[in-house]
Order: sequence, then C-alpha cells, then structure tokens
Amino acid sequence: MINKILSLPPVSEMMRASGLEPKKQFGQNFLFDLNLTGRIARSVPDIEKTIVVEVGPGPGGLTRALLIAGAKKVIAIEKDKTAGAILSQIIDASDGKLEVIFGDALRIKLENKTGYAICSNLPYNVGTELLIGWLQKIASGEKIKSLTLMFQKEVAERIVAHVGDKQYGRLAVLSNLIADTKILFDVPNTAFVPRPKVQSAVVQIIPNAKKIKQIKDIKKLEKLTAKLFGQRRKMIRGIIKTDWERFGLLGTERAEEIDAKKFLEIADKIDVNLL
Repeated sequence: MINKILSLPPVSEMMRASGLEPKKQFGQNFLFDLNLTGRIARSVPDIEKTIVVEVGPGPGGLTRALLIAGAKKVIAIEKDKTAGAILSQIIDASDGKLEVIFGDALRIKLENKTGYAICSNLPYNVGTELLIGWLQKIASGEKIKSLTLMFQKEVAERIVAHVGDKQYGRLAVLSNLIADTKILFDVPNTAFVPRPKVQSAVVQIIPNAKKIKQIKDIKKLEKLTAKLFGQRRKMIRGIIKTDWERFGLLGTERAEEIDAKKFLEIADKIDVNLL
C-alpha cells in the first residue's frame, strides 16, 4: 500500500490535472511540504494501532502522510466535493485504509467504540469551533485518544496558555481542564498554498482521564467561560450577580485572573440560571 501511495503524482500535479484550487469560503490553505506532512503524521501517538480522523484533507497531502506513517485507517471528512477526483485516487491506492466522507465536520457524528485520534490541518474559519466541540465530546465520554492539530499560531498559544499569560482565555481553560496540551512545532506561512498572512503551529492535545473525572457538567462550564470571557475586561461581579466570596473571590477580579481550577469550582456550585 505504501508503494502505491508513494507512486501517486505530486499533490500539486494532481491539483492542476483536476482543476482543484483553494477556496476562501472553506478556509483552505493547502500544505505541500512532504517533510512537514510526514512530521505531523508521525506525531500521532500509536498511529499504527489507531484510526485517524482528518478534517479538511483537500488534495490529500496530509492524508497520504498518515497512510504512509502506518495509520490503521484514515477517515477523511471533506466539505468541498471538488476534491473528490484527487481523493478517489488516494482511496484506490490505500488498499481499503482510507474512507472519505463528504459533509460538514461540525455536523457529522462519528461512532467508534474502540476510539480514534484526530489529526488535521484545520480550516482557519472553523478550527476553534471544531476544537470546542471535540473537547465537549471528550468530557462526555467519547473515546478520542489524541488530537494533533494545526492552527494559526495565535490560536495555538491560546490553547496552551496559563493564567497570567497574555493569551489566556476560554480555550485555555476548557482545553487544560480536559487534557494535557503542548505546542509541538511552528510551521511557517511559506509552507502553504495560498500563503496565509499568519504563522501556524501544531498543537497536541491528549485527554487526561483524571482531569475529566472532575468535570460534572461540561455544558455548564462552557456557559460560564463563555459568559465571563465574553466580557473579559469587566469585573466578574458586573457580569454575574452572585456571592463571589463563597468561591474565595472578591468579585472585583476579571476572567483572565481566574485559574482553570477555580473556574471548575465555580461551575460546580453556581446556579445555572445565572448563566
């Protein structure tokens, strides 16, 4: 199978032959660099034993790398049906290890009792929304083993931030109450077609079972973080009227001054009707 994948024409050549071009409405920036796609794919933990879900494969550069790296199976979710001609060629070369689902990743439900990993060069316009949805699924018991994701560098820094950091916010609270996070490496904008104005970074998010057990209501936690960080420059007592002293707070704090564990404590005890 690997030899069949390696014998396919270069991604850029397949794009020219099929007439596929990046589409701004889908937030598409394609990655052609084989060294980078290979490095991302090899970063997926236990890839040879794992089903890997990829969102937005486009012309299949990362898809090929995941197959070459030995993924047990790759499930690629693509909204742009014009990528079908290229992806069908990769399917033919994959010996049954690639499945392509055409549709919106925000609405597709994956059912897999054995679990799966997610590895994607995420479309810029929906990356954050997808991540929050996956975090909710993890907290609700879905077996997502790991997430290896490329974001704009600014978003990546927001995911791994801690209280006191400039980038600290809702994404950091939710991510780090559910998982262990780290930036694996940066990716220059010159690696993409078309070239975006911003730099990117690959983030790895590994669900942490001990952390997840402490979350009683993920939706309530989401509402709390959305409400407080939605007005992050205001004092918390001006956003939610409650007795903040019972949480060990004065109420004069701002959301960016409250650490993740305190958010969890507040979410456990606060009246949901206040959110």
